[in-house]
Amino acid sequence: MQIFKVFHKDPHSQARTGVLSFKDFQITTPIFLPVGTLGVVKTLSYQDLKEIKVEAFIANTYHLYFRPGEEILKKFGGLKNFINWDKIIFTDSGGFQVYSLRELKKISEEGVEFKSHIDGSLHFFTPEKVIELQSVIGSDVAVCLDECVEYPVEYNYAKRAVEITTLWAKRSKKRFEELKKSNLNVTHQKLFGVIQGSVYKDLRKQSIEEILNLSFDGYAIGGLAVGEPRSLMWEVVEFISENLPEDLVRYIMGIGEIEDIFFCIEKGYDIMDCVLPTRNGRNGQALTSFGKLNIKNSKYSKDENPLDLECNCFVCKNYSRALLHHYYKSQELLVLRLMSYHNVYFMINLFKKIQEKINTDRFLEFKKEFLKKFSNSENE
Repeated sequence: MQIFKVFHKDPHSQARTGVLSFKDFQITTPIFLPVGTLGVVKTLSYQDLKEIKVEAFIANTYHLYFRPGEEILKKFGGLKNFINWDKIIFTDSGGFQVYSLRELKKISEEGVEFKSHIDGSLHFFTPEKVIELQSVIGSDVAVCLDECVEYPVEYNYAKRAVEITTLWAKRSKKRFEELKKSNLNVTHQKLFGVIQGSVYKDLRKQSIEEILNLSFDGYAIGGLAVGEPRSLMWEVVEFISENLPEDLVRYIMGIGEIEDIFFCIEKGYDIMDCVLPTRNGRNGQALTSFGKLNIKNSKYSKDENPLDLECNCFVCKNYSRALLHHYYKSQELLVLRLMSYHNVYFMINLFKKIQEKINTDRFLEFKKEFLKKFSNSENE
């Protein structure tokens, strides 16, 4: 059963709105997923997320495997019950986290052996094991284990990674179908395949063809935003879009810079996620309609204005820049939540505006106006 339906296409670009349908919930795309690695978007409560109107976030299989672990998740009947969240959860396979371990991993066709980032203990993930873990987590969208390669990477290594990613995708799909037949708790779960290939277009084409042949519920684009120049990333993003069928949902992973978001939406991508709104917020950077603002700067110590004069979030209604500057300089923990709250609200609200502009055929006009204001550097 098709879970995605395009609602409206912008006549001047490839941007589109759509609907992702789940068992008891529908979400409108394009959508941004805040990152909740361990089942929590850092510093924010689930009440905060509901106030902000977050409909879905992405957790991480690798990290949940270590904490709280399979036993606890089984005891509570999955992550949703454990955290009392009644909306959508995506889970990444953990492939990117294993990739980031670099010298602590060993990859073979069978799977990946790695050392825990917590205590150095040795562990082994097979594609089947990762699917089984995501069934225990009970996410709405699971993602196949893939091999994510760094940039720059030699062609032959990237080619081998594509071959392994396809092999793992086949085994993931097989195990996923077996579990759905035998476990009523995961009949609702959808599975996304991952397209790899680094910056090599022929490898991306190969990966697209091989992963599409396996008929997943959706398609994730991995291996971008890993250090390549923006111009090269955009070139690959456009190439992939041109080679994917229009009726399939497209999830481009790890995209969080505003300029990149607009570009990807213009090229027909539907789902994005990134740690930047919360990570940068905790480091004092706010996203505003007029660019990025560093609340640590002394020029804000007497500023009575909110973070963003055009924002209606709880933080902008109740806290001045001066007060947030004071909290940050005083190392008050509250400021971490307030800055994260504002940034997540900013992203969710931006995507709602983008949906509206696509539906009224004004996306490119809105993009031009928004980026012109956002590129203002005086806030830095």
